Amino acid sequence: MKENKKMLRQEVRSRLMELTKEDHEELSNRIAENLFSLEEWKKAKTIGITISIPPEVPTVRIIEQAWSEGKEVAVPKCDPEKRTMEFKKISSFNQLESVYSGLLEPVSETAMAHKEELDVLIVPGLAFTRDGYRLGFGGGYYDRYLSFYRGVTMALAYELQIMDELPIEVHDKAVGKLITPTKVLRSYAH
Repeated sequence: MKENKKMLRQEVRSRLMELTKEDHEELSNRIAENLFSLEEWKKAKTIGITISIPPEVPTVRIIEQAWSEGKEVAVPKCDPEKRTMEFKKISSFNQLESVYSGLLEPVSETAMAHKEELDVLIVPGLAFTRDGYRLGFGGGYYDRYLSFYRGVTMALAYELQIMDELPIEVHDKAVGKLITPTKVLRSYAH
């Protein structure tokens, strides 16, 4: 299972790397537009979202849009010792610092956002099935967080990240909606 996941991660990564800068830009803009048109987005007061790193679907524009609509934005801070994460509110990109593997996380002075406060949680992943199961980056942080989170979950994905099947484990949680450049897929796996 582990080997299989590792190979899948490499395969999806290299496929994403093949997208041109223009493709990335155009497709991610379409994903963002689809996200902004959803009722859940419009109603949400607080959004939980990661600061993406290439070749993931970029989230900076989405965060800026949330701020411009008066929403609160909370981004994860991981604790590699405990393998847990919490979300902290940021009101500017200046409140981020670079941590391990080039990931950007909120500085420790930022206020915590409790699970109940996050109306929508945008969950990262490398690959997804049509019914919302995901192949993450291997840390298991989101699987643990999702086991206690009860709000709306979504994921952003290019079409090439959608697979017919993935190695699913018992603890894996599906996301509620998968947003691609052309459509929004709803999960029935809950």
